Amino acid sequence: MDMTNETLIVLCWELYEEGVPKSRIAQRLGKHRETIHLWIKGVKGAGLLCFLDKYRQAKKGERKKRQVNPIVKRWVWEIREREYDCCGQKIQYFLKGEHAVHLSVPKIYEILAEKYVIRSKWKKNKPRGSIPKAVMPRQVIQMDTIDFGELFAFTAIDTFSREADILLAPALTA
Repeated sequence: MDMTNETLIVLCWELYEEGVPKSRIAQRLGKHRETIHLWIKGVKGAGLLCFLDKYRQAKKGERKKRQVNPIVKRWVWEIREREYDCCGQKIQYFLKGEHAVHLSVPKIYEILAEKYVIRSKWKKNKPRGSIPKAVMPRQVIQMDTIDFGELFAFTAIDTFSREADILLAPALTA
């Protein structure tokens, strides 16, 4: 026998008023003990009919997604164009420095995807061509940049000898 949650809430409250322990109510209704505690607490605070009205209202439709201010979106796009198609981490750095706004990197890429084609979804992990093989030290060096907030680390690794070198700088213009 399937019952709606509203019926179960009414039954839960009636059993509670009769003095049945909450754990026994949870067993009888097939709900988790914590759910029963929340229902009883809600009914005690607002009354049964008011709690049921609030419960119905809470179950209507999907929750509205959070929106980013259009001005912030414009700032993200302007930084992207001004800094020659820079990455999300650098856009995050410039937003924080220039406008004191913090956005997560995934949200920045979501904003960029509204205006630009970042990467085709169906061409993931596509082969990028031959990778040069080093036969002697300092022939092939891989480089990367790491953002530590107010400090940047420029790393270089020799692919032959696995020798690493790191340069710390306060700006991206190292």
